[in-house]
Amino acid sequence: MNGSFKWITRFMVVLVLAAGIGALAQAPTPRHLSGTISDYTLLNPKASPTGPYEMRGHWSAHLKGNSGKADFSADMAMELSDYWVVASNSNATVDGIRGAHTHHITMTDAMVSFDTSVCPAQSPATTMGFVLTGPVSITGNGSPAPFEAKGPSTLQVCITGGSEVPLSNVTLAFTGFATGHFGSQPIHGVVGFPRKSNDHDGDHNGDGHY
Repeated sequence: MNGSFKWITRFMVVLVLAAGIGALAQAPTPRHLSGTISDYTLLNPKASPTGPYEMRGHWSAHLKGNSGKADFSADMAMELSDYWVVASNSNATVDGIRGAHTHHITMTDAMVSFDTSVCPAQSPATTMGFVLTGPVSITGNGSPAPFEAKGPSTLQVCITGGSEVPLSNVTLAFTGFATGHFGSQPIHGVVGFPRKSNDHDGDHNGDGHY
């Protein structure tokens, strides 16, 4: 009798733990998220110009319910940094010296995963979130970016956070020919605090962001 009681107790503990893990995996995730991008490319001696470029922009993500898919978009302005101006001995008074240009970045039906172990390390560390991965389309000043003609690229978007703000950080990491321009390092940004409308499908503020 005592042995049966111990077995039942252990079985109940396993059920409780399994229920807890399931609850974590199915914790509510906002369907609409947006934020900003603010980073620099790495110096690339093999490229011309070598960079670094400043990258500034906005992004948005729309998770499609329980489909396991999401749409992602970002708009970004880039120009050569002050470091490049000084290191290349360029004349900062010359108009257009920094090569300012724009990119629009889109993923449709990206795969959603909750395995954030594949994401870049953060300091302080982030501990939760999700990942979007898929083929990416990129423009340059409104037309297909020059590297698009060389072949496809993919994008990994990690949206992670911590105990105070569950979703606080975003990183974009390219593979394929896009790395010749953006690099393969993670591009960092921030997740904006969600508004109440973010909890409902179809809420859109009219400026291209959710």
